[in-house]
Amino acid sequence: MAIFKDRNSKLSSLKEHSFVSEREMQTLVEKNLDELFGLRFVASEFAPRDDLRIDTLAFDTEQKSFVIIEYKKSSNWSVIDQGFSYLSLLLDRKDAFVLTLNNNYNKNFYLHDNNWSASRVIFLAPYFTVYQIGALGFQDVAFELYQLRKYSD
Repeated sequence: MAIFKDRNSKLSSLKEHSFVSEREMQTLVEKNLDELFGLRFVASEFAPRDDLRIDTLAFDTEQKSFVIIEYKKSSNWSVIDQGFSYLSLLLDRKDAFVLTLNNNYNKNFYLHDNNWSASRVIFLAPYFTVYQIGALGFQDVAFELYQLRKYSD
């Protein structure tokens, strides 16, 4: 579907531009976490274990839960296995997540202060496949898919 800009009742179409990198997407979202999702930024490139690195770690103050955000420049990857790996990491390393939150906000949250069952993973990409969208049709899956696109103007 085309997107238009209204200039004095004259519509002009906006051209879609590709993101140069996942890092460009990440920087844009991290600077606007509150406006986009109502979340607080916690950390960028968070690696509580050597083999897994989280692009953006955020915190949902209403739910009192962690939110992991991953960026994908293309749709040739699996979100389900990566999402489950990150949720497993979160539950396995709760102390590292809480410590990072405490250090960044000079607070004293404890493990029991968090609603671990409300934690979720958000994937941001310009496009998702029908299989990726369909896989999230199960009830209570802790994954969210958002299309992030960039346009002229």
